[in-house]
Formats: sequence, C-alpha cells, structure tokens
Amino acid sequence: MKIYTKTGDIGETSLFGGRRVLKSELRIESYGTVDELNSWIGLLRDVQTDAGLKDLLKEIQDRLFTLGSVLASDPAKEKLKRPDLHEEDIERLERAIDRMDEQLEPLKNFVLPGGHVFVSYCHIARTVCRRAERLCVALNQNAELDPLIIKYLNRLSDYLFTLSRKMAKDLGAEEVNWVPRKG
Repeated sequence: MKIYTKTGDIGETSLFGGRRVLKSELRIESYGTVDELNSWIGLLRDVQTDAGLKDLLKEIQDRLFTLGSVLASDPAKEKLKRPDLHEEDIERLERAIDRMDEQLEPLKNFVLPGGHVFVSYCHIARTVCRRAERLCVALNQNAELDPLIIKYLNRLSDYLFTLSRKMAKDLGAEEVNWVPRKG
C-alpha cells in the first residue's frame, strides 16, 4: 500500500467509516490538533531519562491515539469498533499530578513559560493540548462527543503544566513568576 492515495488532492479526506469530508471541517481540525499534541508528547518522551515518566508519556500517546480514532470516526456509524477512554485514564493523570505537586512549592503566581528547553517543550505541549480541548468543546456543540474526551484533555493540560514545574525543579531551572506591570 502506498502512503499517497491522491484522494485528498481536492481538499477532502475520509472519516473512519468511509464518509468524505472537507479537510477544513472542525472534526478534522480537532483530531489533527490531537495528532500534533501527540508529536509534542513524543518529543517530551524522547528527552526523558526517567523510565517511569517515559512509560506514562507513552501511555498518554496511546490514549491520544484513542481520542484521535474516536474523533476521526463517522458519528453516523455507531456500530464501528473503536477504542475508548476510561475514567481510570483520567485518574492516572490525577495521581501523577498529585505526586508531582507533593514535591513542588505551592503555586502563588502565574509562571512564564521557559527556563530550560525541556520545560518549554512541556509548555508548548500544554498549549497545544488546550487548543485541542477548545476545538473538541466547539465540535461537541454540533456532534455530541464522549464527555471523557474533553475531560481527559483538560486533565492532560493540568498534568503538562505540573510536569513543566517538576522538570524545572529537577533541572535546577529558574521558575519565573509573572509579575504584572503596574501603571
């Protein structure tokens, strides 16, 4: 099978289930952004030396493929077999957030992204995650999504923010608080 099919040359693609849609549709933008996020998570996984963190990031990538497959499916084809999310997937993120939070100083200010290139990767992944979440919320207005999709993306962005703070601490990078200019 060749990687190119030429069927998308006029700006259309197929959903899982066969229906052709424009590549500019919100559903396509949603799963495309989840795919972009998955690439950033892959980069984060590549720069890790902690085996446990690498395993969790790989699991997150697996869940993002699950999310993408649901978003890429024709909602009119209810009998399609596709993977699904579970509440336990969200709870795993929450436990990881709580473990990291125990090692961090309480957050009292907004934090400027940066301090180390790996920390910046976390912040970029977090902002792409928030964009994916916003797109899924918009898609949900027209095509009801499994509520766990939006919940997972929301919790994942919280996880990525907390991971950025934990990485900054572990790397000895300065965490710069945002101090609004007065005046």
